[in-house]
Amino acid sequence: MTEQALSSRHLLGIKDLSVQDIQLILKTAEQFKEVINRPIKKVPSLRDITIANLFFENSTRTKLSFELAEKRLSADIINFSSSGSSVSKGETLLDTVQNILAMKVDMIVVRHSSVGAAKFIASNVKAQVINAGDGTHEHPTQALLDAFSIQKSFGKIKGAKIAIIGDILHSRVALSNIFCLTKLGAKVRVCGPPTLIPKHIMGLGVEVDYDLKRTLEWCDVANVLRIQTERMELQYFPTAREYHRFFGIDLELLNSLKNKMVLMHPGPINRGVELTSLAADSKQSIILEQVENGVAIRMAVLYLLANKT
Repeated sequence: MTEQALSSRHLLGIKDLSVQDIQLILKTAEQFKEVINRPIKKVPSLRDITIANLFFENSTRTKLSFELAEKRLSADIINFSSSGSSVSKGETLLDTVQNILAMKVDMIVVRHSSVGAAKFIASNVKAQVINAGDGTHEHPTQALLDAFSIQKSFGKIKGAKIAIIGDILHSRVALSNIFCLTKLGAKVRVCGPPTLIPKHIMGLGVEVDYDLKRTLEWCDVANVLRIQTERMELQYFPTAREYHRFFGIDLELLNSLKNKMVLMHPGPINRGVELTSLAADSKQSIILEQVENGVAIRMAVLYLLANKT
């Protein structure tokens, strides 16, 4: 494996990473992708490391992906879920973390509904911290696996035209993707209802378009985001049916395009809203490849951070 090191001992957000950091993670993930496709998928790289997965928010893909990555690297694992824990009795976030660290944990993977939760933990504990999603802020490993998937499928990121479509306003995936892809030299355009596009987003170096077909005709890769109704306190569009009419992607729309772009989705998919089943399962879709690449990326992040101790 690589002898290079990341510039930070935590992974709190893509905004904090250098281009060299991102490229190192992608390069290391390439090596781990080979490992997970071998008959024997386990390596002893993190044999002496104990990792706590602290998920204060519901998760399937991210939680399972981190856990599998940790097992592939031979780490010892503690899994924590806030449901049924002392959090429901009023225990604070810091008390929860400190109690787990008292069990001699080296690294923490944390998902929390509050923006800045991972940074708060990192500033108060000695363990290394990986942000697995904090509110509507960032989801760095998702952006890294998306970039890795684009590189594997499209062949390059620099100069590629990437569209991010859907609920940009509430999406931590969108923000991390924008930071990651623009740093790597991609051209990024966001598309969705005006109510779901943040004001001043063009200040992040992206274009804005409200026409779905025009955006799909323009892009090489379309990353379609889930409508995050659980984060919406207001009605941002009339109905799911109305949303699908103007911003949903079906097979008929894909077949009408002059270009055959790559279709992505971070999951979970609201089938029939942002994507129909036929579109999600089409030949242009690399959604399942994203899931596989997520394990390789998280192995790379864990391995590189462990070397920073």
